[in-house]
Amino acid sequence: MHAFPESTTCGDTAVRARPAVPASLALEVIEERFPRQLHPYWPKLQEKTRTWLLEKRLMPVDKVAEYADGLCYTDLMAGYYLGASDEVLQAVADYSAWFFVWDDRHDRDIVHGRADAWRRLHGRLHRALDSPQEHLHHEDPLVAGLADAVSRLYSFLAPTWNARFTRHFHAVIDAYDREFRNRTEGIVPTVEEYLELRRLTFAHRIWTDLLEPSAGRELPDRVRKAPAYRRAALLSQEFAAWYNDLCSLPKEIAGDEVHNLGISLITHERLTLEEAVEDLRRRVEDCVSEFLVAERDALRMAGELDDGTVQGKELSAAVRACLANMRNWFSSVYWFHHESGRYMVDSWDDRSTPPYVNNEAAGEK
Repeated sequence: MHAFPESTTCGDTAVRARPAVPASLALEVIEERFPRQLHPYWPKLQEKTRTWLLEKRLMPVDKVAEYADGLCYTDLMAGYYLGASDEVLQAVADYSAWFFVWDDRHDRDIVHGRADAWRRLHGRLHRALDSPQEHLHHEDPLVAGLADAVSRLYSFLAPTWNARFTRHFHAVIDAYDREFRNRTEGIVPTVEEYLELRRLTFAHRIWTDLLEPSAGRELPDRVRKAPAYRRAALLSQEFAAWYNDLCSLPKEIAGDEVHNLGISLITHERLTLEEAVEDLRRRVEDCVSEFLVAERDALRMAGELDDGTVQGKELSAAVRACLANMRNWFSSVYWFHHESGRYMVDSWDDRSTPPYVNNEAAGEK
């Protein structure tokens, strides 16, 4: 049974007509209160990330030619990190494209039972993250690609930001390992277990960290750890993760997945598919309404940071820029899911096998 029988289409121009959104996925509040924007660098971003994927051998030439633009990975980042310099946005977009390719490798290693290959990759990624310069020419394109991407990200802010990003991404790599074990052993996590793990596999902290180089400034702990700022950041990421689960539920049911909030609800809360979809929608809608409250609180805090000094004024402006991009994340994620070929399951020849993936054990000798 398909949860969402309607299909959507992906646009291919800088000025996009709104795609048709299935009623089961439509969110009027996003379409009306979260206007969509794209960074003006987007057309060049798309071209350069496509070239980077080829140069780093992260996708086969034929897959890049046929699918890269339609997957809309650069659109997602160009709609999120507005105000970033072109150089920062390019580094973020390449890293994001790498992340999607890594996610696909992880999935294919599970599907094809490549436990040894995953174990090697898991260790190599940890090492590349700690010493990227030593892994720029690694035989596995995924390892070399990560090394290149993070080397560029590490060039924008202070070593303290780099150390934080590194720490946060080590946790993401380990969370992917936990997901690997769950999926290979057929373990569906409970709802609470899943929510905790999802915050890591979706890399909540990573995308929030990247707001700072986009704003051109590392935020002090007293700002990042302030309840108002943390709440707004968390809600923007929870929305993205749970809306992704809502949209990808058909794909993941078709692929015998165990990692999706809807699947945890069906398995452990004994909900029907329709009830699970309703629960996911409620959670997604609650994120939006709660964010609007958190955003007001965080903007008030940003205003208080402007204490009449140059430093205070600059810090206040940076926080406002980060909050504006948290808001942009809602519209960017929403439209990405209705434009990207990543979620057009009904158009695939095999609903369990994305046409844009490479099923080979890449990087193995």
